[in-house]
Amino acid sequence: MKKEKIAVLTGAGVSAESGISTFRDSDGLWENYNVEDVASIAGWYRNPGLMLDFYNERRAQLATVKPNEAHKLIALLEKDYDVTVITQNIDNLHERAGSARIIHLHGELTKVRPENCCNEMDGFSEKAVFDIGYGEIHIGDKAPNGAQLRPHIVWFGEAVPKIEKAIETVEAADIMLIVGTSLQVYPAAGLYRYAGPDTPIYIIDPKDVPARDSRITHIKDVATKGMETFKNILNIK
Repeated sequence: MKKEKIAVLTGAGVSAESGISTFRDSDGLWENYNVEDVASIAGWYRNPGLMLDFYNERRAQLATVKPNEAHKLIALLEKDYDVTVITQNIDNLHERAGSARIIHLHGELTKVRPENCCNEMDGFSEKAVFDIGYGEIHIGDKAPNGAQLRPHIVWFGEAVPKIEKAIETVEAADIMLIVGTSLQVYPAAGLYRYAGPDTPIYIIDPKDVPARDSRITHIKDVATKGMETFKNILNIK
């Protein structure tokens, strides 16, 4: 019997309980940095050294945290369903929790690529992207092609190359689950609109969300507790 498909969209709230700060606080700061200084392509051109240091710090922090129960319960869904995780997060906690199929919309913290690599829309050639784990990169660290290395992150001002794949995943889903995202960062925030007209959509977030749709069931809770509720709704043991 063919398994039903679940598309899971996750945001910063799913990793917050692991100790990773949410991407953008209400004051427009991320780890006490102005977001535009550390998360935009303009910031890279303005001060690449600052951005390299910032992401070195994020990698060092990532090495100290573990997947929480929400990550583990999302991975557990694969026991009974065909699951694809679409994440806005740049951490690797879904992988470490055991999820097998993950689309990283905004890049991956543990990977780097040449700053002159590729056109954003070609999905970044896998040959140019490589994993450095939790290591550091600095000004002067060069890729095999001689260009400065940069984080493999999609910043403000850059295209989101994997958004089409994410849309196809949502269109094909029998169930959509959204966990820990405020649905305010586009284009990811609009993904739920591609779910089929009869596809139930579950949103787990302790705060009110801007989405207004008759298909939506809002589980108003943090990710770990909300995933327990969702697991019970699906009757997963």
